[in-house]
Amino acid sequence: MKIDPYKHKERYLNWKESVKDKIPDISDANSDLIYNYIIDMENGLNVSTVSQKGARSYTRLNNLRQRLIFLAKAFEKEFRITDMSKLTEEVIFKFFGGMRNGTIKRADGKEYLSVIDFVKNFKSFWHWHVKVNRKRGIEVPDITLDLDTSKQKPKWVYLTEEQTKRLCDNVKFEYKVLIMFLFDTGARAPTELINIRVSDLYNDCKEVHIREEISKTFGRRVKLMICSELIKEHIRVNNLKESDQLFNIKPSSVNKYLQRQSKNLFGEDKSPAGKKYSELTMYHFRHCSCCYWLPRYKSESALKYRFGWKKSDKIHYYSELLGMRDTISEEDMLVDVTKTEIEQRLLKSENEKTLLQERIDTLENQMRNVLGLIEKGELVPWRD
Repeated sequence: MKIDPYKHKERYLNWKESVKDKIPDISDANSDLIYNYIIDMENGLNVSTVSQKGARSYTRLNNLRQRLIFLAKAFEKEFRITDMSKLTEEVIFKFFGGMRNGTIKRADGKEYLSVIDFVKNFKSFWHWHVKVNRKRGIEVPDITLDLDTSKQKPKWVYLTEEQTKRLCDNVKFEYKVLIMFLFDTGARAPTELINIRVSDLYNDCKEVHIREEISKTFGRRVKLMICSELIKEHIRVNNLKESDQLFNIKPSSVNKYLQRQSKNLFGEDKSPAGKKYSELTMYHFRHCSCCYWLPRYKSESALKYRFGWKKSDKIHYYSELLGMRDTISEEDMLVDVTKTEIEQRLLKSENEKTLLQERIDTLENQMRNVLGLIEKGELVPWRD
């Protein structure tokens, strides 16, 4: 069974039970709208024609209900609109524009970093609203068509290979194994990480199988090129059995430890990827791993397989090309046709060299035979 570190299923079911009568702190109209929308998404009903079909995951459901309730409260507070079905294009553009330019701030006074997530969730809700009403014979205009869905790249902590090794040299053994496993595999943490079991290791801990059911995208079996020996020692020290989790951890505790150690080693400066070293988390090693493997893989498709990506744009998204270097060589400057011609010439030269050597060997054998006959007196050298 897949382990859910954030208890998404439990949290969602508890929420659904608690709001059967009404979602608190929002109007009745908004409560009914949001509740009906979330229940339809749970069952895969009235999904937008441009969206993936089927029931939404508990992770997605929690995300949707939290953000839609937030938006309902915000529209009620900012615009006195107590029924989101009555929203206009002008209102939503003013609201989401304010989130982007900083005039509408978070409760703690800081600016919103991922406005696109709120926009996408509202678009999903509105498209559901349009579809439900169309079935009733009511046409509702799509007021979300021109909303800005450009994405702001989130900041993260970039560690070089040398910094990663330095961090490993200054942490407890169990954390060293964890860091090197994440850096080696690029596995998603904590979702994939905590679901990997000892039985998922193959070939004397030189490969790991990230199963389909624990992956966000697809299952994959990748080679452990860096941490194989550490993993074997980790299993031996902890006396782990085949059915045991490879890393039985509490993600929040691990992240706090990593942040403390990273701050001690690298200070409060910002890393090249924008976040302070003191904000390091397990997930950032997926980014660092991508930076490490990008110049080493010759095939883009093989790199995508290792990280469980379906689209090539993820490569730049995760690496931002940090740590890359120019690896062009003179050999790379030879186009395929030129290389083929050179190879053919070399082959011809080698063949000619072989034939010449065979002739020399034949002449030497003949000379040895002549000298042998002269020594035996069977052949007298000719003199003028």
